[in-house]
Amino acid sequence: MPTTRDRTGGERVATPIATPASRMPVVPGERGVEVHRRPPRNPGGPLDLDWALAVRVNRSAVERRAATLPTRRTVKKQWQAAWLLRAITCMDLTTLQGDDTPGTVRRLCAKARRPIRDDLVGALGVGHLGITVGAVCVYHQLVPVAVEALAGSGIPVAAVSTGFPAGLNPFRQRLDEIRASLEAGAREIDVVITRGHVLTGAWEALHEEVRAFREACGDACLKVILGTGELATLTNVARASRVAMLAGADFIKTSTGKESVNATLPVGVVMVRQIREFHERSGVAVGFKPAGGIRAAKQALEYLYLMKEELGDSWLRPALLRLGASALLTDIERQLEHFATGRYSAAYRHPMP
Repeated sequence: MPTTRDRTGGERVATPIATPASRMPVVPGERGVEVHRRPPRNPGGPLDLDWALAVRVNRSAVERRAATLPTRRTVKKQWQAAWLLRAITCMDLTTLQGDDTPGTVRRLCAKARRPIRDDLVGALGVGHLGITVGAVCVYHQLVPVAVEALAGSGIPVAAVSTGFPAGLNPFRQRLDEIRASLEAGAREIDVVITRGHVLTGAWEALHEEVRAFREACGDACLKVILGTGELATLTNVARASRVAMLAGADFIKTSTGKESVNATLPVGVVMVRQIREFHERSGVAVGFKPAGGIRAAKQALEYLYLMKEELGDSWLRPALLRLGASALLTDIERQLEHFATGRYSAAYRHPMP
């Protein structure tokens, strides 16, 4: 079994996340990728401004922590393949381009149902796991197309709402957009906050905004996009994370993917630590979704390492971790083919819409 280095320099055993059956020992009755129920919803509540503003972030310390994360923990060979399979199950497969068409969305949904080529599934021995992505994320107008294409698969459709990506539409219109996406069949809603509330310190307004989004979502999963690349400081990222969770966010998400700076490991460190603080304070588990710029399998592994070390194994599942990406799946498939055959393949062998 592979080992990693802990902070004191000692060895730490890396726990496998998913197990390609043809290449590893099989424990009777054990499944490599478990199906998990969604944890209890975050009910939200009143704004505790003292707690929200108490956090201060030491940027240098966070950047040092983020820099050491990929060097201290690595997984190789069959264990790497297993972690990459888990990353696929935690992926929100995304198509959010201006030229999106129904045909593009149908192709994306077909890939979501069968994210790994059949010959690779056979070579890895993971056909019994029924691996699919965590969700498919589309614009509101394409929700009905995605719902139809994913019928019977159990894969939820997520809609980006509330004036994505800027979040500056009239407030009532943003709420109506959430309700319309739900009526069209979306089961998850990714909302955009008004970044100006964070930049001006209008924390009460931010809490009221997210609280209204939470109420409009009803039973649907609410993922709150902070737009961290536009929040100026890591302290603002931490405070916005706390306010969003106090208001009822089921997930906090880094970015829309449209900012000049999207998901980064330092921002991830800050956000998952706020999730940990909130969980210790309230007992409520909130999910994390890094999004934007995650294109390489290595990056996906780094976020899994982050979740395991900062929050524990319970967060290594789609109910509490999503990776917002599209191009990422191609690189993961290439890495899995290398594991299965010993050769890297061209990207065109792993088509995406």
